[in-house]
Amino acid sequence: MGLSEQVSRVPSVESDIIVGVIDTGIWPESPSFLDRGYGPPPPKWKGSCEVSPQFSCNNKIIGARSYRSNGQYPINDIKGPRDSDGHGTHTASTVAGGLVGEASMLGLGSGTARGGVPSARIASYKVCWSDDCFDADILAAFDDAIADGVDIISLSIGPTSTREYFDNPFGIGAFHAMKKGILTSMSAGNEGPRPFTIRNFSPWSLSVAASTTDRKFFTGVQLGDGRKFNILLGKHGGQGIGKG
Repeated sequence: MGLSEQVSRVPSVESDIIVGVIDTGIWPESPSFLDRGYGPPPPKWKGSCEVSPQFSCNNKIIGARSYRSNGQYPINDIKGPRDSDGHGTHTASTVAGGLVGEASMLGLGSGTARGGVPSARIASYKVCWSDDCFDADILAAFDDAIADGVDIISLSIGPTSTREYFDNPFGIGAFHAMKKGILTSMSAGNEGPRPFTIRNFSPWSLSVAASTTDRKFFTGVQLGDGRKFNILLGKHGGQGIGKG
């Protein structure tokens, strides 16, 4: 996004902010989630971590839970809060990932990656799997996040079609969070810029639109007859919602 790394920050204050990320889980070994320099979680934190031989939290990822109310797991998914998809790790690093130097996409677009509040703590709530994100799991995650003591909830998932408020777990969960003074930041959807495509729009939450970066990646190709062409590999952009 071109933000300057020289902007004055107050890590001692930012590190007391706990972001609850409701998504596909998290990959704790990512360099975005190293906890060097962090003290213990803030005293207000009341949550927990589903520890296993394959998963543990630290002083950056201070909590992680998974939800599957029907008890039936897709064959290729990882049980527990570990991210089977990558989307939850992506969104968690976007909001609160630490600074990672020399980051790139297969060597393209090299630079420093960082989240919006890189010193904040993360609590991950895995509600989405390869087959779906179920309403009961979403509401359970909202309840736990509120009780755990998060300061803000980040939700980059949404329904595939518009739903009435009383039948919408995103709107219901965000309403309960709002009553406790917790803002829910939700993605607007992936169907724009066509009209009537926003999915999360409850007035008690913050709907966030996707953004793009005007950047293209080219590679040179030379044919056998000597002609040379620049081939467009792809265009880098952002998405506001990845599930649902």
